[in-house]
Amino acid sequence: MSPVVTVLLLVAGFSEAAGRLLPLVARLSGASRTRVVGMMVAGAVVDGAVFALWPLSAWTLAELVLVTSPSDEAALVWTADLAVPLLLAAVLAFPLLGPFLHLVLMVGVGAGLATALATVAGVGWWGAAGCVAAAGVGLGVAVEGVRRLVVRLSTGRTPEPLT
Repeated sequence: MSPVVTVLLLVAGFSEAAGRLLPLVARLSGASRTRVVGMMVAGAVVDGAVFALWPLSAWTLAELVLVTSPSDEAALVWTADLAVPLLLAAVLAFPLLGPFLHLVLMVGVGAGLATALATVAGVGWWGAAGCVAAAGVGLGVAVEGVRRLVVRLSTGRTPEPLT
């Protein structure tokens, strides 16, 4: 992966993390700047890693499901022309700008990945799109599960008032 693509994925991860964390930070009264910066950096790394794993997961799924003989070509990887729309989708992930628009842009990014996967793997576009969608949904569900687990573990239990 080139340095430009790595930077694009990290910026996309930062933007995605900001879109998810800023509403939470706004509700936290007295959150220290150190804690907010730490959450933003951790969120950027996690979201950037998930974005980086998306083509690899789709390629692996396509090899398992669609390709009957192993190919000699390299696996599907992010390129700058594939990552730039992802960056736009991450920037528009802010809740106030609309989750539906973000979803539409992510579908567009997935279509670009499906086209690249179909070319590299030598499979049909619809099969490649299914692999990209399944990989994206699988990664999304996994990271959302980890987020919920971290939130559950990091929040203290407040005792119920006795009546």
